[in-house]
Amino acid sequence: MKIDNLTLSFKNKVVLRNINLDIKPGEFVFFIGYSGSGKTTLIRSLIGDFRPERGDIVLDNGGFLYKNLTEKLLLDYRKSIGVIFQDYKLMESKTVYENVAFAMEVCGYKDAQIAKKIPQTLEQVGLLMKKDTRVQELSGGEKQRVSIARALVHDPSIIIWDEPTGNLDPVTAAEIMEIFEDLNKDGKTVIIATHDKNIVNHMKRRVITFQDKWVISDKEKAEYNLHK
Repeated sequence: MKIDNLTLSFKNKVVLRNINLDIKPGEFVFFIGYSGSGKTTLIRSLIGDFRPERGDIVLDNGGFLYKNLTEKLLLDYRKSIGVIFQDYKLMESKTVYENVAFAMEVCGYKDAQIAKKIPQTLEQVGLLMKKDTRVQELSGGEKQRVSIARALVHDPSIIIWDEPTGNLDPVTAAEIMEIFEDLNKDGKTVIIATHDKNIVNHMKRRVITFQDKWVISDKEKAEYNLHK
């Protein structure tokens, strides 16, 4: 996808300023920056939550996300991306299986497709043995894995994650990131907004730095480096 001169304001306050980025299929990219720098706002724009006042997102098929936005186009686009939220957004009283099934149901998948795909996805994230466990009984790391499964179950080409390891211990965080390394090796585009210096420095991927609502640095095989 290509982000073309994206500018966004809320209540006459600029929250994104002239963002221009080209993220190629199969890339692994980190967004870093202090709170309020614009990285999470860009994530929300990438998933269709915030419509920019200027600029657009050019999709891999050459189409524009916002130029001729319709409900159907947005639904089709969201089927091509997997989004993992910082606060999980899980149904605590439902089972692991039911949470993942819900993601497929809202996308219109049939029961037979759901029954076939979910066990494969839960095995991929190491949760198959807990498919009948209620989410409220899981650890933080396990809940994170449910969120990942829900994002992956419709086989998206792009995975977007805001603050993946913020509430996890270092060992669990490393295990979670291994899942994403494997997904990236399989050809999926991975975009992660994070404050986790250790993860960024360990992986040494493309790092895009935000400050004052715009991009101030875009480096390959980089480390976490912020300046006041």
